[in-house]
Amino acid sequence: MCKAFSCIVDRKAKVTWKLGMDSHESLLALTKLKDDTSDPALMTFARVEISPKNNNYLEPDVWEFKIDQKITPSWWMEKHKTDAFAAHKKWLSKLDKILVRQKIVHPFKIEPPAEITKQHINMLRKWASVRASVRDSVGASVGASVRDSVWDSVGASVRDYCGSFFILPIWKYINHPRGKYPFAPCVQLWKLGLVPGFDGKIWRLHAHSDARVVFQITAEELKK
Repeated sequence: MCKAFSCIVDRKAKVTWKLGMDSHESLLALTKLKDDTSDPALMTFARVEISPKNNNYLEPDVWEFKIDQKITPSWWMEKHKTDAFAAHKKWLSKLDKILVRQKIVHPFKIEPPAEITKQHINMLRKWASVRASVRDSVGASVGASVRDSVWDSVGASVRDYCGSFFILPIWKYINHPRGKYPFAPCVQLWKLGLVPGFDGKIWRLHAHSDARVVFQITAEELKK
């Protein structure tokens, strides 16, 4: 599996990388290099990954280097590794500009509110509205290939929470004020120990270590 920092290093130590692109095949498409031989002497590039040993990009310990292919080109030298690390340093600089280094919150380890109030329901209503807008935009652009029952699952809450770790001017598929995170209502609920879920008809708030349902309401009722 490709890591967050992946790159292509050619024979002349030119490093190809792009922030947000971790697929070696996608990076290879940015070059004129060909993947047409298994001969170490004839290979024109190497697939490289640099990732934290503890697998924690918020608090990395040691950055580990890896040639991510079975055969290492015969021309590979220390200079190629050095230049890959130089590119990684530039990648880190760009990443630091958009990464929010905040504590990771596990919602089911937080004691939720003793009572679900209008304030919590309003947060859920705002998030439901945002998700509906995203669904409409995605449907218009890719033919609604993602089913509502999957798109609006608890997994959507997880993705939206993870998105709060990045500062981006614009998020795709939804109109929102530039620089504002459009899924903030979901994150607010998450940090209160409440995780929204939707099965296409009923919205639910899950809480506690067993993810039990502590509140539910139909989509129609939530719109009122």
